[in-house]
Amino acid sequence: MRENTDTAVVGGGSWGTALACHLARRGVKTLLWAREPEVVEGINDEHRNPLFLSDVEVPASLRATGDLDAALTEASILVSSVPTQFVRPVFSKVAASLDHIDAVVSVSKGIEIDTLLTPTQILAEVLPEALTPRLLALSGPSFAAEVAAGIPTAVVAAGTNPETTRLIQRLFSNGQLRVYGSDDLVGVELGGALKNVIAIGTGIVDGLGLGRNTRAALITRGLAELARLGVARGGNPLTFAGLSGIGDLVLTCTGDLSRNRQVGLGLGRGQTLTEVLSGMTEVAEGVKTTAGARQLAAEAVIDMPITEQVYQVLYEGKAPRASVLELMGRELREERA
Repeated sequence: MRENTDTAVVGGGSWGTALACHLARRGVKTLLWAREPEVVEGINDEHRNPLFLSDVEVPASLRATGDLDAALTEASILVSSVPTQFVRPVFSKVAASLDHIDAVVSVSKGIEIDTLLTPTQILAEVLPEALTPRLLALSGPSFAAEVAAGIPTAVVAAGTNPETTRLIQRLFSNGQLRVYGSDDLVGVELGGALKNVIAIGTGIVDGLGLGRNTRAALITRGLAELARLGVARGGNPLTFAGLSGIGDLVLTCTGDLSRNRQVGLGLGRGQTLTEVLSGMTEVAEGVKTTAGARQLAAEAVIDMPITEQVYQVLYEGKAPRASVLELMGRELREERA
């Protein structure tokens, strides 16, 4: 493995920008690819991303480009911050030229709706086979704005190759960001994806004004749901008690910086999904992931009542309050995960 740790961050949204800033401040030579010309120009000329995290001063050493091939030419580490539904088309264009990459780190949290694959599973299909052992997921409770501001944050890097995982831990970790390691790639990715579904549900009950008791119940039972599906898909049950499980779930369900929570709040306050999404500048991954999670649950014959109700509100126009009443009126049972 080469000593060079030049890094390309693909995706100029808030999370990609925050991680690129973090790496640049660590002294890592970092190039950010963005599809928006104004983002490229803003970072290179004004040291700010004018569309995402516009109040964050970007390190002068961070450069941006709109040329994906150029971004990847010198990199030894690739960070994918592309929304899940766009991972396949973006990386299919450059897959043949990535044999030189030492590690590919996915920081997206979702499920591809047509295939039900997670981001690293998509990348494994698209990228050269030799890169498969070098695929990792970085996940955990981490709002982009707080990482960009240097607020202490802990996340987890999951991969199948211990040496590559340690490389990424060392690359990202400092006094502001602590990276734990894991070999549970499946569990870490599914925890990060499925918590967005529960965050939409939590936003709905908060939008309805139902109080903290309801919120706590939804988060707790939501954790049981995502753990059930995650274990059924091959994840380690202990993973869901960690940063990419309960940690990310609590943050996303309670923090106002959560896009998925904001979707739920809008729905609970009476807006339509179209109205909510039209007012957002970035992707709320949980909207698509809800449909994917519902399909995965059906295939595995897993009971996920919260996910089902979120799906019905999002895609079938069900009244949010009716969904809450249906959840509360389900047949009584023992509390078991």
